[in-house]
Amino acid sequence: MNEPNVPVTVLTGFLGAGKTTLLNRILKERHGHRIAVIENEFGPEGVDNDLLVADTEEQIVEMNNGCICCTVRGDLVRILSELKDKRSRGELAFERVIIETTGMANPGPVTQTFFMDDDIASYYLLDAVITLVDAKHGHATLDAQPEAQNQVGFADRILLTKTDLVSADDVESLRERLMNMNPRAPIRAVRMGEIPIAEVLDLRGFNLNAILEIDPQFLAAEHPDAARAHGEHRHGDHDHDHGQDRHQGDHGHHEHHHHHHHHDDAIKAFVFQSKRPFDSAKLEEYMGALTQVYGQDMLRYKGVLFMDGSPRRMILQGVHMLMGADVGRPWGKDEKPGSKMVFIGRNLPKDAILKGLEACLAR
Repeated sequence: MNEPNVPVTVLTGFLGAGKTTLLNRILKERHGHRIAVIENEFGPEGVDNDLLVADTEEQIVEMNNGCICCTVRGDLVRILSELKDKRSRGELAFERVIIETTGMANPGPVTQTFFMDDDIASYYLLDAVITLVDAKHGHATLDAQPEAQNQVGFADRILLTKTDLVSADDVESLRERLMNMNPRAPIRAVRMGEIPIAEVLDLRGFNLNAILEIDPQFLAAEHPDAARAHGEHRHGDHDHDHGQDRHQGDHGHHEHHHHHHHHDDAIKAFVFQSKRPFDSAKLEEYMGALTQVYGQDMLRYKGVLFMDGSPRRMILQGVHMLMGADVGRPWGKDEKPGSKMVFIGRNLPKDAILKGLEACLAR
């Protein structure tokens, strides 16, 4: 019988972003957590694999703080199953897992593992994807590497490293760019892996009932009038003296933010909001069709939905073609029901999707 779910954190980020520094800190610090760390190298099939067939024992190193570290090339399901079996037999003690992907990896296949394999899905709980971004090379990496854009799109939290090596303006322009790619991931600056362990673990980014946070600045840029009416323009007013037009990326205001005006990232986010309820049959049919056509390019999408005839909110969450929905808490007496959905994906037809969702609203 399976025990309660073991939480899993996926740590990603491009080469040199500081993943190993953060991991080493986690593995050496006396934080009281027993963590299994999987260094997941997606090596090409080949000679290395032939050698590994003869050696069925994974390399597992036990740290003096109770953490364990193992390296795997290839099949993540296999190593997770082995860890599960060893834990069940009492051979290994750990309470949670951190997976470090290689710098070139797209986190998509790693996260899908936790939805597609029933044994893995019932034993482990995918907690969050944490993406490290190097502030010194961040713009250049995002320009040149689609994998780095994927890593940002998948993130539940973004850790900005090496901010001490660049100017405050450069940090701010990178922060704005990241927010436009993924407004649902809080961004934290971190130096040499020094971050409280609570900022990395138990973030509940993949929990259906976890709150849907979207950066208010992003909403202000998407819907300036509505956001101002709700007082949601608050960050922009004091960060610099150019609150209102700082997101108008293509107009080239403010030369010192020149970086972000010329980046046309393939990964972008947009938000659907409505106070009218959805027709559940129409929405289900539409989302099914949408994921069939664009699923590969839909990295993450999540929504808190107002459904016609239901006193409770519906929580929707998806990764590529895999989608889950759950009934959330009832709408409060003083609460105005409404839907809010965020889509993060590669070259998605924003206007067509927004129109399609609009057509799913109850008449």
